[in-house]
Amino acid sequence: MVRGLDSIERVGVVGAGTMGSGIAQVAATNGYDVVLRDIEQELVDQGFETIDDSLARFVRKETITEDDAETIRDRITGTTELSHLETCDLVIEAVVENIDVKQDVFADLDRVTDDDVCLATNTSTLSITSIASATGRPDRVVGIHFMNPVPVMEGVEIVTGEKTSSETADLAHEFSESLDKTTWESDDKPGFVSNRILMPWINEGIRAFDEGVATKEDIDNGMKLGTNVPMGPLELADHIGLDVCLDATETLHSELGDRYKPAYLLKRKVDAGDLGKKSGRGFYEYD
Repeated sequence: MVRGLDSIERVGVVGAGTMGSGIAQVAATNGYDVVLRDIEQELVDQGFETIDDSLARFVRKETITEDDAETIRDRITGTTELSHLETCDLVIEAVVENIDVKQDVFADLDRVTDDDVCLATNTSTLSITSIASATGRPDRVVGIHFMNPVPVMEGVEIVTGEKTSSETADLAHEFSESLDKTTWESDDKPGFVSNRILMPWINEGIRAFDEGVATKEDIDNGMKLGTNVPMGPLELADHIGLDVCLDATETLHSELGDRYKPAYLLKRKVDAGDLGKKSGRGFYEYD
């Protein structure tokens, strides 16, 4: 049996990057105590800086008060110690999108957490079944794939592996909904629903720009005005991170063939260190 929603008070988040810090913030905003863990204190500190900046934006927009922001911040404890996750009732992994790294993390989590604790991964493309195989509880492993930026985006994709139990899947939906998110469910197929469709759209936008179909501004405006999306493909790629887009597209390419082959310009941008908004330059420039 997996621990139920009523028993979840403390949530562990492994990885203090963009996604992990966002997940920690949203969980704390909705009343959970959070343990945010990364391998180096500098990374933990950077995660808290991201959370502080995000909360400050909500205060400026008068969505929350200064007191609310302080309360949310106080619910989050940062650590580099794996043992500090022992008391967590649910753990969500949000580390680099690499199957070997994720399997190592899940083997560690399987060792330090109670047997009835659900272990979730925020992976956007990798196999839940493969990640779960590193544990002795594959029935209690599930994908809880948040969208970026986590504090703003409403949707969460629940992904069930080969051995994920119905109780674990139900818990993933219920927990996500307790964070004021709306869920949908996908089977454990490459890219799931979201990235299987999104990444080819971004990739083709990059190809269109590289081949001179239109300027980057016209490609983005054409998609926004023509299809009613909030961001065009190049703008969105910058926002996600071009390195993240490349990793996801390469995973899909290896699993599904040449229709997912990464655009040459995407590879060139990543090789040059132009990763999008987080590096200050991608297809556009940022302060």
